[in-house]
Amino acid sequence: MPEEKEKVVLERIYVIPFRRVYETRRTKRAARAVRELRRFISRHMKSDEVIIDPKVNEKIWERGIEKPPRRVKVKAVKYEDNRVVVYLAE
Repeated sequence: MPEEKEKVVLERIYVIPFRRVYETRRTKRAARAVRELRRFISRHMKSDEVIIDPKVNEKIWERGIEKPPRRVKVKAVKYEDNRVVVYLAE
C-alpha cells in the first residue's frame, strides 16, 4: 500500500473490457486478462509502472483460469512518481 503522504496526481475509474481475452485458449484466459488490464491502464494513464491490488487479481481469478469476468470496474490512482496503483471500484 502506498503511504498517505504521497501526492495523488490523477485518479480515474475505468470499466475494462476483456473481450479479446475470450479469443484465446481457455487455459490461458485469466492470465491474459491480467496482462490486458496492465496494458490498458498503462496506455490510458501514461505510465509503465502499474501495480495491481491483490483484490483485483482475486476478482479476475475467482471463477478459475477458463472463465475470467467479461469486464472489471477499477479505480486507477497515479502518484507523482509516475506509479499507478489499480484498485477495485466500489
